[in-house]
Amino acid sequence: MFHSFNYFGIFIYYYLVSVSFESLLESVAFRKQMGSEGLQAAKVYRHLLKAVKKHIGKEEHKRHFSDFINQEFHKVSDPSTAQRKIMLAHNYSYLLNSVHHHKELLFSYNIAVDRSDEVKRTLNKSAASVGLQLPEVYQP
Repeated sequence: MFHSFNYFGIFIYYYLVSVSFESLLESVAFRKQMGSEGLQAAKVYRHLLKAVKKHIGKEEHKRHFSDFINQEFHKVSDPSTAQRKIMLAHNYSYLLNSVHHHKELLFSYNIAVDRSDEVKRTLNKSAASVGLQLPEVYQP
C-alpha cells in the first residue's frame, strides 16, 4: 500500500512541468545585489532541492527532478511574478515534506502493517500475566 512512491514521483514531475516555475530566482537571486527577495529565493531553492533529494532520491534515473528545478530557478523571468513563483516553490517543498511525514506517521501507527503478530504477542502477555499459557494453533 505505502511501499512504493513511483506514482508519486511521476506526479511530482508532471506537476513541476505543468506549473513551470519559469524562473523562481529570475534575475533577483543572481543579480549583483542580493536583497531580501534574493535571499528568500535562495533559501527556498535550497529547501526544495533538499526535499527532492531526501524524498524522491538522488539516483541517476531520478536526476531529472533536480535538473528541472535547477533549470527553472536559473531562468530569467518577469520580476512581478517572481514572488508568486517563490511562494509556489515553498508550498511545493512543504507538500513534499508533509506527505512523507504523514507516511512515516502511518507506519508508526502500524496502519499499513499486518498486525496479527502484534495481537498474538499481546494475547500471550495478557495470558502470562494471570498465569495461563495459550495453546499453539495447529497450522497444516
